[in-house]
Amino acid sequence: MNNFRTIDRQTGFLLPPSVDEWLPEKHLARFVVEVIDGMDLRAMSGSYRGSGSASYHPRMLLGILVYGYATGIFSSRKLERATYDSVAFRFIAANDHPDHDTIATFRQRFLKQIEGLFVQVLLLAREMGMLKLGTLGIDGTKIHANASRHSALSYEHAGKIEAQLKAEVAELMAKAEAADKADIPDGMSIPDELARREDRLQKIAEARTKIEARGKERFAREQAEHEAKLAAREAKTAATGKKPSGKPPRPPTQGPLLTDQINLTDEESRIMPVAGGGFEQCYNAQAAVAEGSLLVVAIDVVQASNDKQQLEPMLGKIGALPEELGEAETLLADTGYFSAGNVAACEAAAIEPLIAMGRQPHHPPLAERFADPPPAPKNPTPVEAMAHRLKTPEGRKLYSLRKQIPEPVFGIIKSVLGFRQFLLRGLDKVRGEWSLVTMAWNIKRMFTLSSA
Repeated sequence: MNNFRTIDRQTGFLLPPSVDEWLPEKHLARFVVEVIDGMDLRAMSGSYRGSGSASYHPRMLLGILVYGYATGIFSSRKLERATYDSVAFRFIAANDHPDHDTIATFRQRFLKQIEGLFVQVLLLAREMGMLKLGTLGIDGTKIHANASRHSALSYEHAGKIEAQLKAEVAELMAKAEAADKADIPDGMSIPDELARREDRLQKIAEARTKIEARGKERFAREQAEHEAKLAAREAKTAATGKKPSGKPPRPPTQGPLLTDQINLTDEESRIMPVAGGGFEQCYNAQAAVAEGSLLVVAIDVVQASNDKQQLEPMLGKIGALPEELGEAETLLADTGYFSAGNVAACEAAAIEPLIAMGRQPHHPPLAERFADPPPAPKNPTPVEAMAHRLKTPEGRKLYSLRKQIPEPVFGIIKSVLGFRQFLLRGLDKVRGEWSLVTMAWNIKRMFTLSSA
């Protein structure tokens, strides 16, 4: 005779259930609640008026968001559903169920405050003995914008569409003025057709204006760089008495290029090359990660696909961290960050740079791997000194950690948690969402380290 446990879904609880009994003692949801309970959220709670119906406490809504991002649930509708379906979310929400509008509004309203909480999490990690700045690895990754690249409009194509729409408007106006309406197809409403085209013309005109403004900004930037290159050539000529080899730098093109584009869905995103080939509408998310703990200590999101201009701003963010977190000693970066100016900036920030000066072969010859390092140069420039460090056994061993620091973090965020596209639009909002993503990663990583 089979002996099975009875399936009883009808009998009520003899005593009121407690959400505290729903989860094991060591659970990520409990850890998230504990971390958020220790945060200073007065900047959030103080902005509520205190009148009308009672509001959900920021601690609870923030807990739902952080746990959601830490477990791969980002949509406000899915987060609302999870407060019914998931025991962990029921625990965080105290068996309450804020609707998706409330969650989405909270996320957008307090993005700036959430960015400020990022450092509070780092300070907690330091107190728990998990974070030591020391060696940092910096890298960037392309994350899709909440917009399709097919919504991008080039300056040239915008001009063609504008001319076509103007011709169609003129044709519709002529039809409206004609006494004989026989040639107007059934179902056509000339006022509606005119309104649609005039609306599109206005949007295209705004897009062209924005592309032209970007063109002016680019020209000013490239003109300054061009003049600096010319000045450097003239200085070299004066110092050596010889004309520098190579062609002189070409002056930049004034005004917008025909290929300049703007995305009509998220105009602040950019078309960028992505891994594996091809181009997508993206943002470039930056992160500085601490060696050992793999905690993200500094972040940014930029519109440029190239990383070379991002090192100095990231150094500024690292330098602005509280003194209690310690000092960064070494910065590891790939060749995308290399320039003489970036090496000098690291030296000025009292951080030893180890930045690849070119692409490294995957399988260097055995003789090269175990060759004696060259003698140290006398009176080296910062670049020469770094090049020598990269050839020493200690430098090679330290630089070999680069791929083990930021890349696993990006890989887990994108492939395990599934965060491959921003939900919000616009550079400022995307930066706030990236801080939420990385803060959730840090809390999850701290839970893993505390459970080890």
